[in-house]
Amino acid sequence: MAKASKALRGRMRSVQNTRKITRTMELVSTSKLKRAQDKVVAARPYASALADVLADLVNPELAERFPLLRRPAPPAKGGPRRAAVMLITSNRGLCGGFNANLIKEARGRIEALERAGYEAELHLVGRKGIGFFRYIGRTIATQRMDIGDKPTARHAIELVERLIEDFAAGTLASLDVVCARFVSPISTPPTTLGVLPVSTPAAKQGGLRADYILKPGADEILSELLPLYVRNQVYRGLVETAAAEHGARRTAMKNATDNAGEIYELLKRTYNRQRQGAITQEIAEIVGGAAALEG
Repeated sequence: MAKASKALRGRMRSVQNTRKITRTMELVSTSKLKRAQDKVVAARPYASALADVLADLVNPELAERFPLLRRPAPPAKGGPRRAAVMLITSNRGLCGGFNANLIKEARGRIEALERAGYEAELHLVGRKGIGFFRYIGRTIATQRMDIGDKPTARHAIELVERLIEDFAAGTLASLDVVCARFVSPISTPPTTLGVLPVSTPAAKQGGLRADYILKPGADEILSELLPLYVRNQVYRGLVETAAAEHGARRTAMKNATDNAGEIYELLKRTYNRQRQGAITQEIAEIVGGAAALEG
């Protein structure tokens, strides 16, 4: 009985220590989430305004003159075979199925590209994605582990600049960015953004607004806006994934803290029952001994 009680006390201490750690991690993630969420909120209106400007400028005639708007022919018809997939994951774990869902989304996109005859080229951001694809022996074109949960516009430029050049040169068929979409701290679904070729509402609707006066002209403006739009899409993927990571980790650590509390209460009740049973047995033994002496 004494050994069982000692083992239970040890488990209770272990669960309490674990609960303190998960509670601390939950608070840290909550603190970081606010800053990351502010970045997401700040990035969305800019991206929306940029897309609206492109929607007003692009028409079918202009689309033929800008490489970033052209849709290359499929490989079967002589088009480029390279298709880039950029996967953004976190550097750290303990965030539930967050990274696993992103990797699953990326693998689905890679399989779809390969079925269509493309050669999928992997560009990885984040230690978790890099570790997985290294483990399965997949070739990695580029990898970055230094961005973490504080991405900047400079990081987005470094990630996508060479891919923009390759697409404009006709050696790259497409660029898809697999990232998380931050809906709320408890909803961070993986998503695939088709970044190249650029697809805007203008490509479908066409036409310019009649009251627009363009200086120096639509061609000059688009030559600056299109690469900016591509970089901004990658930047949005980075900041939304960073915010989603903190939201997922906060949720996972809260669940772990709650579970630790339930386990501790269960262990405490078990320990108290054992202790009560031992006390009752000792009392019974004392009463029995006293009765034997009196007899």
